[in-house]
Amino acid sequence: MEKTEAKKRIQALRKTIEYNNELYYNQDAPELEDYEYDALTSELKELEKEFPEFATLVSPTQKVGGAASSQFEKVTHAVKMESLQDVFSREEVEDFLRRVREESEDADFVVESKIDGLSVSLEYRDGEFVRGSTRGDGVVGEDVTENLRTIQDIPKKLIGAPAYLEVRGEVYMPKDAFAALCEEMELAEKQPFKNPRNAAAGSLRQKDAAITASRKLSVYIFNIQQCEGRKFASHSESLEYLKELGFKVSPAFLHTKDPQAIFDKIASIGDTRGEVNYGIDGAVIKVNDLRTRNRMGSTSKFPRWAVAYKYPPEIKSTTLREIEISVGRTGVLTPTAVFDTVSLAGTAVSRAILHNADFIREKDIRIGDVIEVRKAGDIIPEVMGVTHHAENAPAYEMPKICPSCGEPVARMLDESALRCINPECPAQALRNLIHFASRGAMDVDGLGPAVVAQLVNRGFVKTAADLYHLNREDLLTLDKFKAKSADNLLRAIEASKTRNLDKLIFALGIRNIGDTAATLLCEHFPSMEAICAASAEGINAIDGYGAVMAQSIVSFFAREGTRDLIDKLAAAGVNMVYHGEEKTDYLAGKTLVVTGTLPTLSRDEAEALIVKNGGKASGSVSKKTSFVLAGEAAGSKLTKAQSLNVPVIDENEFLKMINIDRSVPHEN
Repeated sequence: MEKTEAKKRIQALRKTIEYNNELYYNQDAPELEDYEYDALTSELKELEKEFPEFATLVSPTQKVGGAASSQFEKVTHAVKMESLQDVFSREEVEDFLRRVREESEDADFVVESKIDGLSVSLEYRDGEFVRGSTRGDGVVGEDVTENLRTIQDIPKKLIGAPAYLEVRGEVYMPKDAFAALCEEMELAEKQPFKNPRNAAAGSLRQKDAAITASRKLSVYIFNIQQCEGRKFASHSESLEYLKELGFKVSPAFLHTKDPQAIFDKIASIGDTRGEVNYGIDGAVIKVNDLRTRNRMGSTSKFPRWAVAYKYPPEIKSTTLREIEISVGRTGVLTPTAVFDTVSLAGTAVSRAILHNADFIREKDIRIGDVIEVRKAGDIIPEVMGVTHHAENAPAYEMPKICPSCGEPVARMLDESALRCINPECPAQALRNLIHFASRGAMDVDGLGPAVVAQLVNRGFVKTAADLYHLNREDLLTLDKFKAKSADNLLRAIEASKTRNLDKLIFALGIRNIGDTAATLLCEHFPSMEAICAASAEGINAIDGYGAVMAQSIVSFFAREGTRDLIDKLAAAGVNMVYHGEEKTDYLAGKTLVVTGTLPTLSRDEAEALIVKNGGKASGSVSKKTSFVLAGEAAGSKLTKAQSLNVPVIDENEFLKMINIDRSVPHEN
């Protein structure tokens, strides 16, 4: 490669890696798979080695990717929390072993699983857990002590501990907890986390420790950073000491001098990583003797005494037998590939989401094709593409009728998804009910996705109106329901009858109508009767509305099933009148964009608060944007805000701006 071409490629690689570092470390929302990111980083390292005149200390190859967030107090690490040098082949591991043996001919090693999670520091004084922090950029991290206290695997009191002890560990989300969280998020029509690592990071970096507690995080401890009054000769000795103190340490680590045993252990970890309840993205090989470590030292980014072997992505070929169609709450038809079972990352896989018709068309996927599949992040199965078509296989066509109710489906403008537009479609009932009872809608405390699923499965509830006819005897038949929980839920259902009309409109799940739009509608048409009689032209005249939104409302209330549901809700005593809300001017003249997942507010709730306090809620970032309200997994809107120097605030700062004290309950 010529110098000019190399310089351009190096610059392009650095830009791409820095962008993805921001997404991975600070937003917990990666766009690249680990192996894709590793390939780019490896290419950059090779080019910087080949063309040292272009090397720089600010290159992403020379620094840890993360940074401390403004949401938390900063913690300066007394002992730098270094990252590890990645290697991808047996030859690179052999080269590492050779370099160590040049330093210490009789060197021994420890081989551990590389847990795929978020690195943290835990500090203890006189045995008491006093502070916990994230790695950040290795030098400065975030104080997340209260959130770490919610993790049961972290000892809060050590018996026989030294006066001061700092340990390093990896917080992770168990695979079964990740699967349950994704199912819950999908039922609530929220974008699930991409993998357990990002779920763990997003869960730990919550302002509300109760949310962290609900995510069922765990931790493994793998190093002593500081220890007053006790010296260790080796890493394996320190791990045994940590076990004695009550820590969960790196699972099934190997202590050996034998190179072949090291490679056997690497292979064993790779072969069995699908059988354990935590994500593994590699095997770590460390020098065991601590004096040898001190002599070898570190580069600006990595210790020279350890490497992380990264497993290559496992891709298998199989035959596609069927494409199944499921229907979501909003009527979206989602195709799922059903194929001959293959083993990926140690587990049997026979299904993978195909997303939509455009995805199938772009990859030209046909029934009977030989396809390639993998597990994204070693967790979520996905179809990579087609290796060859089945003979005479026709192009796949999505169904023209809903597989659940038999009504026609439609493709909306500017969408890749097909939708069933029948509001009485039984496949949509579960998700409709979950949305109806959610906090931003009718706010029925205790009526979460799992309870709704039981009510639907047992035939107690088909529509929202049926909720108001539940009785104590029905509820006592549900799993884990006792008299107190049944009575509490009945009281919550009764209380929901008094919700303002805008909450009911939002709860009905009208396409294109969120919390803010529901409030605007009710301000102009303050009764259900007035809304049902409103014309598209009249609704379109509302500031903030457009023709598509207006037509969505008119079409929804024109359906016979909708009228029947409204009549039943009214007969049950549900409020049908808008009482109005007192507004403030805290955000007068300000335009705010909400992005990502906020700790306690949904996006609709946040936008409703913006409007209630005199501001404008926008869906896109521009130079005219006053603030971007960002949560976890904020994505491209946050990146654009940073490029335009638009101020970025978190939920806590936002609530302070509108004079809401998060320590007391507030009304939306």
